[in-house]
Amino acid sequence: MTAVSRLSAAEVLAHAEELAGLLADTVDGGASVGFLAPLDRASATAWWEGRAAGVSAGHLAVWVARGADRVLGTIGLAFADKPNSRHRAELVKLMVHPDGRGRGVGRALLTTAERAAVEAGVTLLHLDTETGSPAEILYLSAGWTPLGAIPDYATTPTGVLHPTTIFYKRVGEAAAAAT
Repeated sequence: MTAVSRLSAAEVLAHAEELAGLLADTVDGGASVGFLAPLDRASATAWWEGRAAGVSAGHLAVWVARGADRVLGTIGLAFADKPNSRHRAELVKLMVHPDGRGRGVGRALLTTAERAAVEAGVTLLHLDTETGSPAEILYLSAGWTPLGAIPDYATTPTGVLHPTTIFYKRVGEAAAAAT
């Protein structure tokens, strides 16, 4: 069974090395999450340690899914900081370890982040993901709407330019009003 929990800033720091292992394994596995392969553990650890300030300030929320003996996945919500955009948030860094794929880990993380967004008063979520990636299937099946693809938006972990699809989803009151 996978347990999903939200991390405090102190917990992000305390688990930075374990989270770095997940990040490095995800990048090495071919997922386009903003890094090039091979991603060394020191850089991945430093990246996670850098997220703690955003969590502490309330600009970022991070959840992890744990299996029996390890972190199997993570997801984040980056909250907008401008007065005219506080109704929206960006879904960031959904990562599932290869050992957790196909077991509902990604879906559990996505559902948790969506529910937390609603609880925080967010009515619109957005994200970007590599076009043609397995993540697109998850987002489509969870009711996300593809807005379009931007060609050559980012490189794959091996450095090949690839398009990125932008998705959005109305949640909470906005989702109810749209139906």
